[in-house]
Amino acid sequence: MLRTDGHWPATDRRSSILQAALELFAVRGYRATTVGDIGERVGIRGPSIYKYFGSKEEILSEIIHSTMERLILNYSIAVASSSDVVVQLQRATEAHVRYHARHRFEAFVGTRELGSLSEETRAKIIQRRDLYENGFRELIEEGRRQQRFDVTSVRLSSYAILDMGMGVAVWFREDDPIAEDQLVLLYSKICLRMLGFAEGPGTNQHKD
Repeated sequence: MLRTDGHWPATDRRSSILQAALELFAVRGYRATTVGDIGERVGIRGPSIYKYFGSKEEILSEIIHSTMERLILNYSIAVASSSDVVVQLQRATEAHVRYHARHRFEAFVGTRELGSLSEETRAKIIQRRDLYENGFRELIEEGRRQQRFDVTSVRLSSYAILDMGMGVAVWFREDDPIAEDQLVLLYSKICLRMLGFAEGPGTNQHKD
């Protein structure tokens, strides 16, 4: 089970396998990584992996599934924190960007290796991903209905927000001159401007 910071407990062998596999899948790629490679990283023989997982694909599936569940949970917390659709969208965007700034490997593997899963498993992951994407569309649509946002295409606007966050995983590093909190706030402001929301004088979007 993931900790609240999005990582698996290091003291748990099964969790150690997941963490090692995540790093190897991100750096080498899923197909180029063997069960033996994962076992070596953890400090056990490759076949011992099968005491904890039925297959290498099961490891990949759990990594991607856990990533989606964390994103969905973060979104739910953000939306529940306010009744104002503008604040909800801002906080959901901040949560999206922050996750991708902190979890680059999860972002790489979740995007690049989705096609490595079986059709049935991939369909389940895509269903969860669609749920997450639709959450942003619903907020944008509600904001447009309330005349808080001025957008031509809700769908394209939601894609732009999600892509903006996922792009952070490509370039952001912990030692970047832009601190994580600054990055998150800046991206959320860019998002609101893109949606046609004009912040009035003295407006504090983080007030409920």
